[in-house]
Amino acid sequence: MRRDPINREGLRPRFWERVPLARMTRAEWEALCDGCGKCCLNKLEDPDMREVALTRIACRLYDDETCRCAHYENRRQIVPDCVVLTPENIARNAYWMPATCAYRLLWEGRPLPDWHPLISGRPESVIEAGVAAHRWTLPELDVPEEEWEDHIIEEPGT
Repeated sequence: MRRDPINREGLRPRFWERVPLARMTRAEWEALCDGCGKCCLNKLEDPDMREVALTRIACRLYDDETCRCAHYENRRQIVPDCVVLTPENIARNAYWMPATCAYRLLWEGRPLPDWHPLISGRPESVIEAGVAAHRWTLPELDVPEEEWEDHIIEEPGT
């Protein structure tokens, strides 16, 4: 059984349906993460078309077993270009976030899917739904950047 990273203490009931992103507490904001790990996959972007292609190449801090950052609290010190998503920067970052990402869905005014741990009450529901980047990624340090195009994938769960 996968450890549930959501600390439900102090979360308002069904807050994601009633509270705007900008008014969520830090705990509520963090609880939105479904643990799919797809935001930790390297992406290739065509800036002119504003199109983003997902690769199976994971950030060096990504743990393929847990689908989480191995150094979440210190990630910016280790990977300076890691984007720390906040209510203040969601508008400029949502376009490259995974299509199934709760932050993106709520920012776009859409509901959370049934497999989201806040709905299902089970962290493993993300893996069971086939949405998580679980056990199929390649570490970025093992694949030269010029070969990343060879590892473009369709986003799981979309």
